[in-house]
Amino acid sequence: MLTKRASLKLATAFAALMIAGGAQAAEKLRLLTWADYAPAEVVQQFTKETGIEVEITLSNNEEMISKLRATQGAGFDLVQPSQDRIAGPQQEFGIYKPLDLAKLKSDLFIASMLEATKKNTTVDGKVYGVPHIWGTDGLVVNTKAAPSVADYPDLCSQAVAGKASFRAKRPTLIAFAFANGMDPFAAYKDQKEYAALMEKVGAKLAECKKNVKFFWDGKDQLLNALRSGEVVAAMAWDTGGWKLNSENPDIKFVAPKSGALGWVDTFAIPAKGRNDDAAYKWINFNMRPEIAAKVAASAGNFTASNGADKLMQGKLKDQFAESFPKAAIDNIKWYPAVPAGIEEIEGKVLDRLKAGS
Repeated sequence: MLTKRASLKLATAFAALMIAGGAQAAEKLRLLTWADYAPAEVVQQFTKETGIEVEITLSNNEEMISKLRATQGAGFDLVQPSQDRIAGPQQEFGIYKPLDLAKLKSDLFIASMLEATKKNTTVDGKVYGVPHIWGTDGLVVNTKAAPSVADYPDLCSQAVAGKASFRAKRPTLIAFAFANGMDPFAAYKDQKEYAALMEKVGAKLAECKKNVKFFWDGKDQLLNALRSGEVVAAMAWDTGGWKLNSENPDIKFVAPKSGALGWVDTFAIPAKGRNDDAAYKWINFNMRPEIAAKVAASAGNFTASNGADKLMQGKLKDQFAESFPKAAIDNIKWYPAVPAGIEEIEGKVLDRLKAGS
C-alpha cells in the first residue's frame, strides 16, 4: 500500500503529466482553408519555428459557413472565408470572434487592402477578418478553339455549344447579372428587388444550360476538361487560367468585358476556436513577404502581404500583366459584404438551375 507521502508524489506527478499533455495537445492549429493556401513547405517551416502542428481541412465558402453553423463556431482555430462572407453570417449565426488587432503585425499587410477588408468585415464596431489571398473570377478560354469568347454570355453562344462550363454557384449569378446590364451589388439593399433580379438571371442561365458540358465543382475536373479540349471556355478563377497557360499558351485567363469579379480570402477566427495564440502566429508568419511569396506561388494568386509581389516569379507577373491591363483592373467588380438573407434567395435560383426546372 502506498504511503501518504508516496500517494501525494504520485498525484503531483500525474497532475504535472496531465498539464504537460494538455499543453502539448494545445499546440495544434486546426486550419480550415482552401486548396494550395497552406503548402507543405510553409507548414513545415512554421512547425519548425514555433513547435505548433498544423491540421489542415480543405473547404470552400459554403462548406466553411455550414461547418461553423453546425458547431456554433467550434472545431477549428482559424478559417479563411472570403471577405464578403463574414459580416452576414456573423450577424445571423455568430460564428466568428472579433480579432485582437494588437496581436497582428499590420505593417506586413498592404495598407489599403487591410483597411478595405477590415471595413467589409466590421460588425457592431468590431473587426472579424483581415486579408490574405486575392484574385478574380473571369473567363478561361482556349483562344484558338473559341476566339470569340470575351464576356460571360459568350459561354451561351453557338460557337462553344456543348463545350462551355461554369459553376452552379453564386459567382455565376453575379457575373451574368453584370453582363446583362444589372447591378446585383446595388440591389443588395432590397431583398425584393434582389429576388426579382435573380429570377431574371436564373432564366438566362436556364436558357444557357443546354450549352454547358457540365457544372464544374472541383478545380481539377475543370482543368482536365480544358486540357483535353472537352471544354474550350469556362467561367473560372484567374489562377486556373494562368496554370493552364503555363502548359498551353493558347489557353488564357481573360478579364470579361463586363468586368472580372474581385475577391479577397481572409483570416478569421471561429467563435469557439481553442488556440487563438497559434492562429495569430500563423497569420503573422504567412504575411511575411518571403513566406507569402511561397504561398502565392502555390495558390497562383497574389497576396495582401506588403512586398511579396517583388519576390514572385516572372511568369506569373507576365500573365497578370497580359490578363489585366489597367482598364481591366479598373473594371473589376469587388465583392462587398453579403447581407443576411441574400444567399437564401440565390440558393433557390441555383437549386432550380441544377434541377433543370
